[in-house]
Amino acid sequence: MWPGEAIAGAVAVVGLGATIALVRRAAHILREKNVDVILRHDRRRARERWDGTRHLFVTVTDHFEPYWHNTDDALAAERVRRWCEVYPKRVEDLRDRGGRAPRHAIFYPAEEYRPELLETIANLVRGGWADVDVHLHHDDDTRDGLREKLVAFRDALHGRHGLLRERRAGSGPVYAFIHGNWTLANSHPDGRDCGVDDELRVLVETGCIADFTYPSAPHPTQPPTINRIYRTRDLDRRRGHHHGEDVVPGRPGDGLLVVTGPLALNWRARRRGILPAVENGDLTDINPPTPARADCWVRTAVQIRGWPRWIIVKLYTHGAQERNARALLGEGPGSLRALYRDLLARYDDGERWILHFSTPWEIVRAVEAVERGDAEAVAAIESFSQLTP
Repeated sequence: MWPGEAIAGAVAVVGLGATIALVRRAAHILREKNVDVILRHDRRRARERWDGTRHLFVTVTDHFEPYWHNTDDALAAERVRRWCEVYPKRVEDLRDRGGRAPRHAIFYPAEEYRPELLETIANLVRGGWADVDVHLHHDDDTRDGLREKLVAFRDALHGRHGLLRERRAGSGPVYAFIHGNWTLANSHPDGRDCGVDDELRVLVETGCIADFTYPSAPHPTQPPTINRIYRTRDLDRRRGHHHGEDVVPGRPGDGLLVVTGPLALNWRARRRGILPAVENGDLTDINPPTPARADCWVRTAVQIRGWPRWIIVKLYTHGAQERNARALLGEGPGSLRALYRDLLARYDDGERWILHFSTPWEIVRAVEAVERGDAEAVAAIESFSQLTP
């Protein structure tokens, strides 16, 4: 063998080894980010077409934690004040076809309850700028301890601050739920940040009408069930929400309703210029809302199976954190104002698209109307004539 051939062979071997190492590293990164869950879902997902007008329901759910990395009451109050003062100014001129402004969905953590902070937020709700539901972080808990926390917080929100809702007058308050650290039903692989295997049962018994926790990828708590609106009847088993039956038109379901946000690979956004970005609907200062991301959310098409004319986009953020608050409450690109203006411009022409600025409560009511096969309620929702209180 000539020396040049030997060198070329050695270079080829080294290059092949480097390529194999790169592929293995890429595969490891993708597994860490739960991309295998996304790929399995995309392979078997049936794409439902709809050639008529589509309705786009959008809500931004905020894991709103005034005491994030903080024990200072003054700082917590400042975080609340910022949102309550600035947010209305940013969205006051934005309206959907029903005349509704984008209302910020604040999931307030029960363990951070302070009456004065909730009363400030309640004023934001009364002004038509926000809605409040239940968020909870807990660890090594018990069924009875969990029930006590939920009931106490639920009753304080409703009885003291006039928040939450009743399905019928006198029937008692109901709420949507987000689990802190995404560990619903003791779902962390290490068994931490919850402790209650039958948490779903406690939620239903205390008035929870839907869970809005997921997606959580790349966190290890990400369930295998993604981009779906479904009900789980497996209320007593750990990770019962990992499986369930799709909501379908005309078939009322029981169990806990689970509304998931978009989880997809965004091939139009690359990490390190190579790997597709994992799109999970999280809005942060370093991953702000953009038109390209909005298109990915819509393409992902979280919807009721058999009802492709509605697409539900549930996004999330941690808005009390200063870096996120500065970005989202700004006026330029990457702000909520820019996001909502873009959605109005491109997804609200009245023919191909109609945009609905929604709250979690309104999304649940809309899903239930389709489940019941209630054509009158569906028509009222689509025409904005049914404005839920």
